[in-house]
Amino acid sequence: MLSPLVMATLLLLLLGAAAGLLLQKLPALANRLNSGFALLGSLAGLVAAIQIFAQGAPVDGQLWLLGSVHLDMLAALMLLVISTVGVAVALYSFAYIREYQGKGDVAIGALMNLFLFAMVGMVLADNALGFLLCYELVTLTTYWLVKTNPEAAKQSRLYLVMNHIGMALVLIAFWLLCRESGSLEFAALREHHLAGGLASLVFLLSFCGFGLRAGFVPLHGWLPVAEPVAPSHISALMSGVMVKLGLFGILRVSIDFLGASQLWWGYVVLIFGACSAVLGVLFALAEHDLKRLLAYHTVENIGIILMGMGIGMIGIANQQPALVVLGLLGALYHLLNHAIFKSLLFMGTGSVMFRLHTRDMDKMGGLAKLMPWTALAFLIGAMAISALPPLNGFVSEWFIYQSLLSMTKLGTSVVAPLAVVMLAVTGAMAVMCFVKVYGICFCGAPRSEHASHAREVPGTMVAGTLLLAAVCLVLGLGAPWIAPHIASYGQALVASQMSVATGATLLPLDSSQAILSPPVIAITLLGLFLIPLLVLAIFKGPKLGRRHAGTPWACGYAYEERMSLTSGGVTHTLRQLCAPLYRKQPQLDLASALHGVSDTSGTTGWLLHGIVLALFILMAVGV
Repeated sequence: MLSPLVMATLLLLLLGAAAGLLLQKLPALANRLNSGFALLGSLAGLVAAIQIFAQGAPVDGQLWLLGSVHLDMLAALMLLVISTVGVAVALYSFAYIREYQGKGDVAIGALMNLFLFAMVGMVLADNALGFLLCYELVTLTTYWLVKTNPEAAKQSRLYLVMNHIGMALVLIAFWLLCRESGSLEFAALREHHLAGGLASLVFLLSFCGFGLRAGFVPLHGWLPVAEPVAPSHISALMSGVMVKLGLFGILRVSIDFLGASQLWWGYVVLIFGACSAVLGVLFALAEHDLKRLLAYHTVENIGIILMGMGIGMIGIANQQPALVVLGLLGALYHLLNHAIFKSLLFMGTGSVMFRLHTRDMDKMGGLAKLMPWTALAFLIGAMAISALPPLNGFVSEWFIYQSLLSMTKLGTSVVAPLAVVMLAVTGAMAVMCFVKVYGICFCGAPRSEHASHAREVPGTMVAGTLLLAAVCLVLGLGAPWIAPHIASYGQALVASQMSVATGATLLPLDSSQAILSPPVIAITLLGLFLIPLLVLAIFKGPKLGRRHAGTPWACGYAYEERMSLTSGGVTHTLRQLCAPLYRKQPQLDLASALHGVSDTSGTTGWLLHGIVLALFILMAVGV
């Protein structure tokens, strides 16, 4: 039986959207109601998702507007992701929305609620009609949210064009599925098995269509264009949550409906994932714009998740239960982790912009002393995305490494060893990138007038970022108790219970291969930090005076401001080494080919919207 909390989630989010529409003449009240309803709705969804994980069994039901609803472990995980980030974003928006006072602030709050409603509805829906309607609603709400920036007309049109191309591909895939099964219900799609050639066509259509929403290379072009111009809390929802809907769609179609029956499907997903991970972090390293840099890291992490998904699909096709469980556990755990730390980083960036009004890292600096809570939260997010132990990003990438190593032991392909190397290179460059980001933005001396006069942001913004920072710690230290619940999705596919944790220790199904205990690592690292301080406190002598004063020493030359380290200087050598790749960057981006199309007319996106609507009606009538 469907939990009343699920219905309450949708109702509260709709009420939040309605409040913004009905109370536009009372903006202060409307903004509080928008944020309040988003907070309550997300809390209800969070509790509902936890209940489903606790009972460990799928839930079915009927809901107005959506029709049939099915909450398996995959849908419950997505509901958990949406709701957790939704709680933090709603808290953050109470104060952050002041940045847009008189610039569409009430509309932003209403659309935020509608955006959350559409994402929740999409993961709940168990029929093609409700699923695709919510999928399209996600596109339209985010289009208007991006367009709230008056300087984002081109970006919003490009976003609309690319996502409607993806929607058209998804509609064709669903039309083929529903035509063969004779029903719009997902239950019928699961029971009807397509023939080899038709199944491969549906896979390719859905992989490319949902891939445009997920944003992996070369379908990533809208990410670094649209996300940076959206309000920062909306950027957090788009990058942390919305792109995962594309991955959710790929999993639904390729595994749930098609059974991942073809081996080459898994290799396609794995190869695209590995290339996207490496190229995403390389493009991020060249960025000076902090929000564009984070957008490219979304491309990187989507690639890492795809690697785990590809391994799971290869395991299904090869009938290797261990690969299925390990690959999907790593992918889904990283999906959850990335949603948390990327939303945290976008909200931390929004806090910096709230005070400095710039996204240029070279105009920041020295913010750790002036904005200590924001700096602490951002540091935890930076360490998590860099996969440093014992935080959550390390745990999920460890599982993906273990799944790749397990695949390597089979000795059937050279793809797995190459993927291990590419994942290792990605991790090293991610660390380099966030050393640059934190060092330039939060350390050293202020690099602009605004930076020198910055102060901490309001309490609700601090609370939102610290909440996600705490979740990063919980998902890392608590991994031995959380991982088995996430692994249940892969275990259900192979109808087998496999141990991925024992007590406070994680293991990749076989303890002889590797073991990991995040709590022990945390205690060890804490000891390595505290013991030297303790020794220093006991044996220190008289305090030394200051060893330097005045301007920094510049090898005998007069010190100039331009001698200070810049974001470009940190990566100068790497950018020279990879110059041919950066010159090829436009050719690796589908958006570059669509810039001319999206700029020729403001009606291009809406023309595509009409085509999508016509395809949608034809599919419904035809089936």
